[in-house]
Amino acid sequence: MSSNSFSYNEQSGGGEATELGQEATSTISPSGAFGLFSSDLKKNEDLKQMLESNKDSAKLDAMKRIVGMIAKGKNASELFPAVVKNVASKNIEIKKLVYVYLVRYAEEQQDLALLSISTFQRALKDPNQLIRASALRVLSSIRVPIIVPIMMLAIKEASADLSPYVRKNAAHAIQKLYSLDPEQKEMLIEVIEKLLKDKSTLVAGSVVMAFEEVCPDRIDLIHKNYRKLCNLLVDVEEWGQVVIIHMLTRYARTQFVSPWKEGDELEDNEKNFYESDDDQKEKTDKRKKPYTMDPDHRLLIRNTKPLLQSRNAAVVMAVAQLYWHISPKSEAGIISKSLVRLLRSNREVQYIVLQNIATMSIQRKGMFEPYLKSFYVRSTDPTMIKTLKLEILTNLASEANISTLLREFQTYVKSQDKQFAAATIQTIGRCATNIMEVTDTCLNGLVCLLSNRDEIVVAESVVVIKKLLQMQPVQHGEIIKHMAKLLDSITVPVARASILWLIGENCERVPKIAPDVLRKMAKSFTSEDDLVKLQILNLGAKLYLTNSKQTKLLTQYILNLGKYDQNYDIRDRTRFIRQLIVPNEKSGALSKYAKKIFLAQKPAPLLESPFKDRDHFQLGTLSHTLNIKATGYLELSNWPEVAPDPSVRNVEVIELAKEWTPAGKAKQENSAKKFYSESEEEEDSSDSSSDSESESGSESGEQGESGEEGDSNEDSSEDSSSEQDSESGRESGLENKRTAKRNSKAKGKSDSEDGEKENEKSKTSDSSNAESSSIEDSSSDSESESESESESESRKVTQEKEKKTKQSRTPLTKDVSLLDLDDFNPVSTPVALPTPALSPSLMADLEGLNLSTSSSVISVSTPVFVPTKTHVLLHRMSGKGLAAHYFFPRQPCIFGDKMISIQITLNNTTDQKIENIHIGEKKLPIGLKMHVFNPIDSLEPEGSITVSMGIDFCDSTQTASFQLCTKDDCFSVNIQPPVGELLLPVAMSEKDFKKEQGMLTGMNETSAVIIAAPQNFTPSVIFQKVVNIANVGAVPSGQDNIHRFAAKTVHSGSLMLVTVELKEGSTAQLIINTEKTVIGSVLLRELKPVLSQG
Repeated sequence: MSSNSFSYNEQSGGGEATELGQEATSTISPSGAFGLFSSDLKKNEDLKQMLESNKDSAKLDAMKRIVGMIAKGKNASELFPAVVKNVASKNIEIKKLVYVYLVRYAEEQQDLALLSISTFQRALKDPNQLIRASALRVLSSIRVPIIVPIMMLAIKEASADLSPYVRKNAAHAIQKLYSLDPEQKEMLIEVIEKLLKDKSTLVAGSVVMAFEEVCPDRIDLIHKNYRKLCNLLVDVEEWGQVVIIHMLTRYARTQFVSPWKEGDELEDNEKNFYESDDDQKEKTDKRKKPYTMDPDHRLLIRNTKPLLQSRNAAVVMAVAQLYWHISPKSEAGIISKSLVRLLRSNREVQYIVLQNIATMSIQRKGMFEPYLKSFYVRSTDPTMIKTLKLEILTNLASEANISTLLREFQTYVKSQDKQFAAATIQTIGRCATNIMEVTDTCLNGLVCLLSNRDEIVVAESVVVIKKLLQMQPVQHGEIIKHMAKLLDSITVPVARASILWLIGENCERVPKIAPDVLRKMAKSFTSEDDLVKLQILNLGAKLYLTNSKQTKLLTQYILNLGKYDQNYDIRDRTRFIRQLIVPNEKSGALSKYAKKIFLAQKPAPLLESPFKDRDHFQLGTLSHTLNIKATGYLELSNWPEVAPDPSVRNVEVIELAKEWTPAGKAKQENSAKKFYSESEEEEDSSDSSSDSESESGSESGEQGESGEEGDSNEDSSEDSSSEQDSESGRESGLENKRTAKRNSKAKGKSDSEDGEKENEKSKTSDSSNAESSSIEDSSSDSESESESESESESRKVTQEKEKKTKQSRTPLTKDVSLLDLDDFNPVSTPVALPTPALSPSLMADLEGLNLSTSSSVISVSTPVFVPTKTHVLLHRMSGKGLAAHYFFPRQPCIFGDKMISIQITLNNTTDQKIENIHIGEKKLPIGLKMHVFNPIDSLEPEGSITVSMGIDFCDSTQTASFQLCTKDDCFSVNIQPPVGELLLPVAMSEKDFKKEQGMLTGMNETSAVIIAAPQNFTPSVIFQKVVNIANVGAVPSGQDNIHRFAAKTVHSGSLMLVTVELKEGSTAQLIINTEKTVIGSVLLRELKPVLSQG
């Protein structure tokens, strides 16, 4: 208590502490410790009073201080009764903090927590998702078996909650309940099975963690969710990614056949020698079958690849172990760069990563050879990191790089860190045994180290030289003599024992030195270490057998000393040697073979890596780090000989997709709508509501960007592969409808959109889905002519039957329309054509295209030639080899006068044909319309094609999100227009410009001051910079210091007037006049830095 009181005294404000201290001293004896103790009681009393106050502000302040105490690790358990009273508070902020406190102390104060259990149950129905989730967390933190049924019911209800955050907490509660009562396993598995079907990225990681904790062996639960988990993986939070990747690694090892066929063949060849011819034939037949990777196996490898760039080291490590354990050996190399990147992290991360690299580098040396220098030791590295780096350098050593490594090792030997220097000498010894070409060099280097001043270095060198000399002892008599002289100076027992062993083994090669060494050792026998004494006994025995004339008496003297030694090992060894080498009546038949026993040829020691046997543990696990099986470790199974049935991973929805025909009638359209989950419909409606401001022109560039992120996240998280297939089927049906409509239009008929009719039907038939379906259809289809709404509404009912009969007659083959100019649009930088220059065949579509606005003086002019700015639509890595780029050609759009023309270049970077490239599902903000390009049947390998499409952005920089689909896949992509591309250049006189500018003042005018060097204010530089940013036309000016530009917005035709007025010195004023104030301010923000820079 006193320690808590002291720490709490530190935390609170100075003035408060002084005041309370004065209170304490006035009532209690002034001793320091007692006063401090009592002031703490006062402080906690103070907090209790604040918690019992009628004011929410006082309660909130008290709770903040209490949570602050918990965060600093201080004990606040005595406040539990006062806090738990506020659990029913109506103030959400207080309630949240109370739940944070209860989660921490509910387990310690179970009885008091149980009193409030009814409040927690009520809170599970609270409209606020945070309160519901917190209530569930508190409930699961009360570790009392009596409330297990209540917890079970709460988890079941929470798993069906509309909020993904609450469902996530339900998954967390599953693990707590299982540890409290394992008998609930079957019921919990049902909840896990339900939550595994959840499409939210927030839930995925938590439910897989619960799966791993409760029922890791129930692989059957994963089958149907495998593809969804692979697709969601990129968007799951980082620790969820780690858990999912480890689980999917184990799953892949049970469901797919091994991709490592080459190694297996070699093993088979060795075994075939012992088998019959029939067995051999069967095996060779099996081997002849080429290995084809399961598409689901490839999906997992492909979807985890982007995570190698994750900022979280655990995620990168998880992906690395997945590639190591399940990918083909030819593809595993990509992980090396990512692992080397992690070596820049803190030392704890380095230690784990280096351990895993050490294991990998034993089996696949080539993976890390290019990064050899990354494993060089730094002076700031701790010893544990240094020794691991040495281990890896030894594994990577080869004939090509050994000379570089030996130079590096020479430096390491001089290190002040003696443990590291000793490890380096061992490393040199291992390199010498592994690479025969440098054995002599290493040996000479080690002999030089024998004269080192540092005893530890000399001792370690002796031990390593002893191992090397065992490999080729004949050639090195001089080294043995040199080492014998060192016995006088070396004191390290291991080194002394090694020298004695060497002299004993080679006693016949050094006949003069060996007896003298034994004489010296006999003198110091009693003071030697036990290890050295044993080797002295061995040396005496060997010399007795080879040179008994000189050493008989010495050996007997040493045996007498050993007979009375304090260590029983030495006494036993002495008796054993005496009976063996000194013949007498009692000695048995063994004494005849004493020389063969003592002087037998010993095999050279095998210097192996300590990481050699760790590869049977899964990389990145605790078991691998400790090299021992840890509790809860799940072993990787061996690859199955025959892959289990892959159809278990198919989701039933695929069958529905096949039933849809491209001619798509209203009934099928409605069934397609019902297929989507409620959560998706809710998200669509929320998207539309958030983007509704765009109509009034209140959408800024930043809002567009945030919309883009949201859309892309939804795309990747909500769509499973089966849904993508069904979407592409529906969209291709709509595309055929559009083609039929275009042909009918050429005859002068004006029809309303088919998508709008479907929408009208759905409004009358299904009121509950009206909002979401209308948004989807209106945003997904657009048409070439611009009819007024009243006309289209009146014609819809009368034309509906007519349209259906036309469509039923239209064949399903691809129609070629004159509007399908995708293949003929040039990729080079565009020059817009004035309206009359268009071919007559396009005049029907452009009949209603009025290029003049309300002002009679304004006419659209030809845009100025500028270099094309290309934007990435789909990267080849994300698109599985399909790359897409887009640019704005600044031409009037042939699909509609309110649309902006966009050209998309598609490239096939794979070595296989990509088929059926088309636009899939569209997620457009309300009001935006899109005219898609016709589906492309196929794109040859390394082929490229440019297609055109039109988007009506409604004069805003909102993001148009849609799916670019191929035969097999769908990719979520976004197009966000630069503000300058929302304009068309107009030609007008200076007089008209001033007149229009006079009408657009006040709120419609924005300006900024620009500071730049005078050479940046020449007319040509200003002109070039402005037209590069915005599609505007230059207005003739009678004044040299004023430059004027004019344009109009594509959708509404509102004027955009830009003026650059040069002032004295190096300043200028940039003025923009327009009704579209949002676009005007965004354009000003983009032009200002461009005009300022050199």
